[in-house]
Amino acid sequence: MSPLLLLAISLAADLTVDHVSVSGTDLKQMQARLASIGIPSEYGGPHVNGATQMAVASFPDGSYLELIALQEHPDQRALADHYWSKQMLGNAGPTAWAVRSADVSKEAARLRAAGITVSAPSRSGRKRPDGVQLDWETARVGTEPNGTFFPFLIRDFTPREARAFPKGQPTMKAFAGISRVVIAVRDLKASIVRYRQAYGLPAPVERDDSELSARLASFAGTPVMLAAPRDASSWLTERVEKFGEGPCAFVLGSKDASGKISWFDVEKLGWHLGFEK
Repeated sequence: MSPLLLLAISLAADLTVDHVSVSGTDLKQMQARLASIGIPSEYGGPHVNGATQMAVASFPDGSYLELIALQEHPDQRALADHYWSKQMLGNAGPTAWAVRSADVSKEAARLRAAGITVSAPSRSGRKRPDGVQLDWETARVGTEPNGTFFPFLIRDFTPREARAFPKGQPTMKAFAGISRVVIAVRDLKASIVRYRQAYGLPAPVERDDSELSARLASFAGTPVMLAAPRDASSWLTERVEKFGEGPCAFVLGSKDASGKISWFDVEKLGWHLGFEK
């Protein structure tokens, strides 16, 4: 790829986190476990698919954690067809992520020009418990399940603030927002090539991480952190085998953070969530 094309891709690409998704079977239990580490969430309502419902923990920069789980009596066909059904039924925790797009069609065309598969935009929505209707469109990037290896694109038709801030303000102000998305991958070098192809990114910084038992690759100026298992018997290896490639952890940032990551109690929360100090 020529330097000029890389520059054009880089200038056009926007990897601003819209939200990240955490999946499971029991939404109330997921909310309670998140609250146990000091992060409150608000019920956001059921999705129009008849299978899932969600709660949101939002931050001042507009990004948010979406807790997504089964409705009380989910439509079984819709659940079976859902791209995250395996993750929800398996209580996977971190599942997917989305980036904001001002123009889904334009960004999709840019990605296709870079050789990346992108689906046609699809409309969806949900009704908040207070009756406010939310509508948006999304597009899947890559061939993997939606938002797993690459983030999916999302654009709102109704005001985005109504989706991110159900009660008009962030649910949590101690952290600025979601700063890192840690994506479990099988082949670190091949995954680096794909991300650089899609977004025109410079070479990442690589390092070993004992906490995650992984070899990490971080792209400066983006939330992307790729993680390949270092040990064939590690939790990360088992996770990739069970759920495939995709987010395995999320990290929250603060305005004065040094970049050093600490982790909340995994046993208490049930999944990996970190914060920058």
